[in-house]
Amino acid sequence: MTEENVKPDAKPVEGKKAKPPAVEDKPFTEFIEQHFTPALKEALASQGIKDVELTLAKENLPIGGTEQCWQVKGNWQQGKRQFNLYFPDEDIKGKKAFSYGTNGAKPSTIESFMIDEKKVTLDLMVLYTLQRLNGQKWLLRN
Repeated sequence: MTEENVKPDAKPVEGKKAKPPAVEDKPFTEFIEQHFTPALKEALASQGIKDVELTLAKENLPIGGTEQCWQVKGNWQQGKRQFNLYFPDEDIKGKKAFSYGTNGAKPSTIESFMIDEKKVTLDLMVLYTLQRLNGQKWLLRN
């Protein structure tokens, strides 16, 4: 090709595929069911927790239970250890809370969850969940 055939302001090749939307931009229930719970289950398995059950449900809060919100409910060891992640706004970027309990008892407190994060990603949600569970000394490495 000679220099005279090359145009200096040539545009990039058209037909380039657009970048797919981030998984975090998917509808709430789709993100939780198809991405978050499988990733969390895999992360927990890597910590030695193989019998974890994770479900998504819209239920009353366990403390002052008149308000319903979406919850990711996790339990293992035949329910001896359980935790909940709460999403009152049905949005991973909105308010979130966490609680835990043992032996089927209702949690005594609900704590804020990921309040300082400006950008919420799948990896951060999994990491923060593992940190909370690790804080209870529930993971293998403790």
